[in-house]
Amino acid sequence: MAQPRLYRVEAIVLRQQDYGEADRILTLLTAGGKVTALARGIRRTTSHKAGQLGLFAQANLMLARGRNMETVTQAENLEQHEGLHGDLLRFTYASYLAELCDRFAQPEEDSQALYELLSAGLRWMAEESQLWIWARFFEMRLLELAGYDPELHACVRCGRAVEALDNYFAVAEGGIVCTRCGPGDPPAVTISLGAQKVLRYLAGHDPDQVARLRLRAATARELEALLWRYLEYTLERELQSTQFLRRLRRELGVSGLDEASETAAAL
Repeated sequence: MAQPRLYRVEAIVLRQQDYGEADRILTLLTAGGKVTALARGIRRTTSHKAGQLGLFAQANLMLARGRNMETVTQAENLEQHEGLHGDLLRFTYASYLAELCDRFAQPEEDSQALYELLSAGLRWMAEESQLWIWARFFEMRLLELAGYDPELHACVRCGRAVEALDNYFAVAEGGIVCTRCGPGDPPAVTISLGAQKVLRYLAGHDPDQVARLRLRAATARELEALLWRYLEYTLERELQSTQFLRRLRRELGVSGLDEASETAAAL
């Protein structure tokens, strides 16, 4: 049976590109996968869609099926995540989450869990403090959903349980490597005991518990570098938003990683 030409869907705007004189092409994340849609006339000052379909907006849409892309015929805003648009650092972190979802999501693929994760992630970036902790939590949840969650308890080379020591992390093999296997070929990067504990904490706790987490700046920087490297290896491409985020933090004169304490529960 032929699919109906018009259908309704809840979506988050991942990316947008100006098209023609007044239109815009939107990349949307929905529970049913990634969708490309044309928003006609959205750049006109009289368009009511402009206020409904900004970047990161969450909206209830009516879409018309097309040969190459859908067309937005109606839009009802559900959440704008206003806190993202008045703060460049928050906006950049949100761009990073959206880029990750854009890379991992596929058309016509069950993406309900990914959609819910991004919805929560945008809310964290708009409202919470310690944005870098929420970024790490998002990364770990995303890797789990995609089937790439790292092995954190046993050596990926020999299978032995890892000891409570500084160990190694093999990006290509997706997890911790013990001190016996780490110096082998190919070499793995060192991962501190503190960073290992934080990764396990993030993988095993809910947002309410993660909100209370405090880390040393050195541990936070180590985790960020490791997870960015792992994600880029997994995706087989560089992430543009990470480069901008590094540059922005330098220009603002903040690291975003300056908390000095750690929770005993995590470390």
